[in-house]
Amino acid sequence: MEIKHLVLGRLRTNCYIVIKDNKCIIIDPGDEAEKIISACEDLEVEEILVTHHHWDHILALEKLETFYHLKHNSFLKKSFTYEVIPTPGHASDLLTFYFKDDKIMFTGDFLFYHTIGRCDLETSNIDDMINSLNKISQYPDDIKIYPGHGKSSILGEEKKYFATYFKDK
Repeated sequence: MEIKHLVLGRLRTNCYIVIKDNKCIIIDPGDEAEKIISACEDLEVEEILVTHHHWDHILALEKLETFYHLKHNSFLKKSFTYEVIPTPGHASDLLTFYFKDDKIMFTGDFLFYHTIGRCDLETSNIDDMINSLNKISQYPDDIKIYPGHGKSSILGEEKKYFATYFKDK
């Protein structure tokens, strides 16, 4: 499996194109639909996945749904096998996508390199974040994580920080 990484829009949101056998999935179409379409040229786009519906992760979504005649988060799983893991905290609708066979996880704004998503927004919830961190702690340490912003990391590396995020809780 190949992963193309695009950094898009004012907030430099990560958009990922997951490719296998000339087919692909677009994850978090943050902005600049033309760049995403260009990156998917010569590929069959099978799905569009969105980790959560904050504006910086979906600005190109409507254009792409129209262009590819697809609805996001339909979880068609035609050529790709992945687990959909609810990981609320930063946003009530946040989903993490885990591709077990390839040991990769797309975490949106749930989990970043050495930090987590903010919990002071409209649908954020600290208790949900703690529960999501506990849930994701059960997954293998060698999973590579691809966050919604910034650089990638390894889950085992991130687990070292989990206890420090909410010391008072």
